[in-house]
Order: sequence, then structure tokens, then C-alpha cells
Amino acid sequence: MKIAIIAFAILASASAATLTGPEPIPILKQEADVGVDGSFHHSFETGNGIVSEEHGVLKNTGVPDAEAEEVAGSVSYTSPDGTPIKLSYIANEFGFQPSGDHLPVAPVDDNTPPPIPPAIQRALEYNAAHPEKISV
Repeated sequence: MKIAIIAFAILASASAATLTGPEPIPILKQEADVGVDGSFHHSFETGNGIVSEEHGVLKNTGVPDAEAEEVAGSVSYTSPDGTPIKLSYIANEFGFQPSGDHLPVAPVDDNTPPPIPPAIQRALEYNAAHPEKISV
């Protein structure tokens, strides 16, 4: 009986150890503010070095067909391989525009256009061969 109790205690403690998981990462700083006009700002910093900040505003308020929300922000952290990452972005009526040293950059060659992806090329060829199926 004692062996069964000891075995059960060992099994229970081993199971509890696997359920607890890694230590939680503390939030060192956190701010949030929302304005009555829809503008907002929030930021946080964690104990493992993640820093994030974002703010947004509504542009051209009250102007029909010209209102646009603009959000800008940044996030920085250290990648698993030790590389420091800093991503900044803006999103507005012109789309999402990220920037960061870690992002790939297309080669700049004004004389050569970028290659057309195969799926797009097939669609262009199909459209050229079947103009009657194209509706505008």
C-alpha cells in the first residue's frame, strides 16, 4: 500500500510539473487611452524585451468620401537567434506600409520589371485567348 501511495505521489507531482509550463512573462509597463473622437494610443513593455506602441486617428472627419483612419506604430523584440528586430508601420488610405531592417527589399532596377508570378501569367494568357469572357 505504501508503494502505491508513493508511486501516486510521484506521478501526481510529475503531472503537475508538466501542467504549469514556463514562467509567465511580466508586463512592466502598459498604457491605453481612447479619445471621444475615435483616436487612440496604447503601448506596452514586457519583461523579455518586447516593446509595442500604436496610435490612431480619424482623418478628414465629417468629409464624405474622404474620411480615413490612420494607424501608426512600432514593435521591437529580439528574435530567437538573437537578432534585434524593430518594425515600424503606418496603415491608412494608401494601405499597410511596414518598414524595418529585417524585411526583404526588392532589387532596384528601373530597366527590368519584376517577374510576373506564374499564376498571374496563366490568367493573363487565358484572358487574352478568351476576350469574350471578360466583363468590364
